[in-house]
Amino acid sequence: MAADAREVALKIINEINDQGAYANIALARELARRPLSDQDRRFVTELVYGTVKAGATLDWLLGHYSSRPLAKVAPVIRNILRMGAYQIFFLSRVPVSAACNQAVELAKKYGHAGTVKFVNAVLRSAGRSPDKAAYPDPAAAPARYLALKYFHPEWLVARWLGRLGFADCEALLAANNTTPPLSLRTNTVKISREELLARLAAEGAAGEPSAWAPEGVVCREYPALAGLASLREGLFQVQDESSMLVAHVVGPRPGEFVIDACGAPGGKSTHLAALMGDKGRVLSTDLYEHKLKLTAENAARLGLGLIETKVFDATKLHTAYAGQADRVLVDAPCSGLGVLRRKPDSRWRKSESMLRDLPELQAAILDSAAACVRPGGVLVYSTCTTEPEENEHVVAAFLAGHGDFALADAGALLPVPRAEAMVQLWPHRDGVDGFFIARLERKRGPA
Repeated sequence: MAADAREVALKIINEINDQGAYANIALARELARRPLSDQDRRFVTELVYGTVKAGATLDWLLGHYSSRPLAKVAPVIRNILRMGAYQIFFLSRVPVSAACNQAVELAKKYGHAGTVKFVNAVLRSAGRSPDKAAYPDPAAAPARYLALKYFHPEWLVARWLGRLGFADCEALLAANNTTPPLSLRTNTVKISREELLARLAAEGAAGEPSAWAPEGVVCREYPALAGLASLREGLFQVQDESSMLVAHVVGPRPGEFVIDACGAPGGKSTHLAALMGDKGRVLSTDLYEHKLKLTAENAARLGLGLIETKVFDATKLHTAYAGQADRVLVDAPCSGLGVLRRKPDSRWRKSESMLRDLPELQAAILDSAAACVRPGGVLVYSTCTTEPEENEHVVAAFLAGHGDFALADAGALLPVPRAEAMVQLWPHRDGVDGFFIARLERKRGPA
């Protein structure tokens, strides 16, 4: 593993930890401009995602070997230490000597003689005595133990422990640390799933049919997506299997007017359009024009002409579309706690305050969207979170204030039905992103 690969990883980690960059974006941008071998690209990816994901645990581990508080260490040196510690404690295939030596070389480049000695002393001590940093007793401090072992904020672990119990919580945390497979949604307007699978195989991608969605394809081995002609030709859209289920619960029909209230970047909008056979009208709205540009680009690539995009505040949809839509989808802004496995840095950007603040916005969007649904029409509420404050509680509060709507059986409408009126999917139980789906139907007569 060449030293320059570690330096590339360090640059990306600095951007994420100290400049607020998103891990996937920063990594993709840097790899695109670096002439690295495939082996080094994989190593950089492992270092970046692993070091960022294990952030608080790495700081705790390093605290056992450093006499100086890490908060007082220069950010770049702190990140060199974290990256070195990640290799020592969690990458068994990397020799401890290599992790230490290359960290020292980086410290020489980005620090001074004092920091070089500091980095050398801390990491060599960690390498000699890894057992000095033993995790807490799980019986005495279960939340602390699980948080450190599985790289999650302790407040979140304590919350899930209370809801799920130790074994189920541990399974969820472990699932969040796995790398999910690539899942694709067949663009059925252009090609069948069987034809897409054959096409992908010819392009070097090993795909298999999804067990969740009739359009879904799961790829565990594949070349760079940007090089696939099938992507450029609009034969598929990258989308998680659980996310594909939402459009099926909406159940749009050709010729209908459907609103996707929080539509960017267009995964669900384009799925709705495909289920409608590209006949009718799908209005995809969002607060931000640059996000809607992605929706329009995806629609054009997929060859879907019925999608309109419009910058609009979803809490005010009723001011323009009251009573007009056959179906409205609210894929609401949420904490995103169901998709932590896809975003290694996001777990450290979450806070408990989100679960207090977001439900008010979610309720406001749902209220406005409801006013757009014609009598006899459908309103679907979905999130990519697992938390009841954002899911069941929002739906219950909505129903309490809207006697003209009734809860339908969303589970019965899934391609593979489930015995849940409101569907909650979990990464560790279902092997897909954590997702919530509820279907509400507007009554035809007076409430």
